[in-house]
Amino acid sequence: MSTGVTISSISDYAILGCGSVGYAVAEELVEQGKDVRIIDRDESRVESLRDQDLDARTADIREPEAAELVADRDVVLILASDVESNKRAVEHIRAADDTQFVVARASDPVSGDELEELGADIVINPSSVIAESALRALESGELEYNAGKLAQLLEETETRLAIVTQDSPDPDSIASAAALQAVADHLGIDSDIIYLGDVGHQENRAFVNLLGIDLVQWDEIEDHSIYDTVALVDHATSTEMDLPVDIVIDHHESDAEFEPEFVDIRPNMSSTSTIMTKYIQEFDMNVSEEVATALLYGIRAETLDFKRDTTPADLTAAAYLYPFANHDTLEQVESPSMSPETLDVLAEAIANRDVQGSHLVSNAGLVRDREALTQAASHLLNLEGVTTTAVFGIADETIFLAGRSKDIRINIGKVLEDAYGEMGETAGHSTQASAEIPLGIFTGIEISEDTRDTLLELTEEAVKRTLFDAMGVDGSEGSNGS
Repeated sequence: MSTGVTISSISDYAILGCGSVGYAVAEELVEQGKDVRIIDRDESRVESLRDQDLDARTADIREPEAAELVADRDVVLILASDVESNKRAVEHIRAADDTQFVVARASDPVSGDELEELGADIVINPSSVIAESALRALESGELEYNAGKLAQLLEETETRLAIVTQDSPDPDSIASAAALQAVADHLGIDSDIIYLGDVGHQENRAFVNLLGIDLVQWDEIEDHSIYDTVALVDHATSTEMDLPVDIVIDHHESDAEFEPEFVDIRPNMSSTSTIMTKYIQEFDMNVSEEVATALLYGIRAETLDFKRDTTPADLTAAAYLYPFANHDTLEQVESPSMSPETLDVLAEAIANRDVQGSHLVSNAGLVRDREALTQAASHLLNLEGVTTTAVFGIADETIFLAGRSKDIRINIGKVLEDAYGEMGETAGHSTQASAEIPLGIFTGIEISEDTRDTLLELTEEAVKRTLFDAMGVDGSEGSNGS
């Protein structure tokens, strides 16, 4: 037997109660070169253990004598199937010595609590251990099955694979696409990473440029028919593409009506980069520095450096990627230079800020780069006393709004949904969100050069009032936070 578990430098162990569980543990410890003493009241069992050159002694673990026989052991594992016997053993060991490390076997949560109260350092419930092991085996089996199905589908590609990101791709979407492209390349499949919108945020542009990830704009492709396999990665829709979707991999549920042949959607993971890291491992690929760096950054960006909605799967994926990633590149991506447009938007947002308690709303006016609103909202969150920010601006006859929050009492995604869900489009979650609202909804005025200033004033008042109401604060008496 080999569980793959390695015990540390402790060398002296005792096992009280050597049934099937106790024997399995003893066998593993001996295999690792540990000194193990076994106590059991069944004389024939003890004799059989001695025949295997094991240090086994006959005693009833319910009696003080058993505690005396293991007094020189650093760790005592009490593993009898009879929980009442285990309780008595814990009592006697703790009465004699409170420094030994004691592991005890329970049968259910109630007996587990009782063993802890008696002094057991760790309590093991076999049914829980078996259930956890079964779930791990199930997850591993599902991943192996999915990887085989994904490989089969990719290998059916005759001309070229289209890997489609979000319209304006973020790090998680870009990294996941780069990982799927690496998988396709591993299988000998030609592919392109495609986006339909623009790569606007400076960090995202730096991310793509520094890692040399080749993205193709959908409108710049002359012949879309070259793609006979289409995969959506961290992307929910494909309405503008007019191509059938074959593969969907995401960590968010989709409302799309298409029925792809392969779907792997895991809301229990915080990033699609985590899912793709699992596939990289399952395909037993040599992950490149560029892909490892991209995936690690995708996980970090989606979890706010492991501060938001982080799961064990995200942490294990990040730990796997860490040795292969270029950390100098990561530092450059996270600290890009600020463009003049972003600086102008930030200055406008600072000047026009309206602070109610710890909530800040600001109008950045007319903007050319709407991604600058996101950066302004993030920067304003660093102001003293501010826990929630929303910065909006006007571009292309649309109000674009970016929200950020570090207040655990507020879900900024729900705030924007409550405020503008019926008027326009909103997206996001508890700490960051965005909204797009047609400008005419607030004013009813036709947009022209002559009416633009009036529109800005009317829009500012309407947006602020609606947003502060959704935040649950009175926006009638504002200040600039000075």
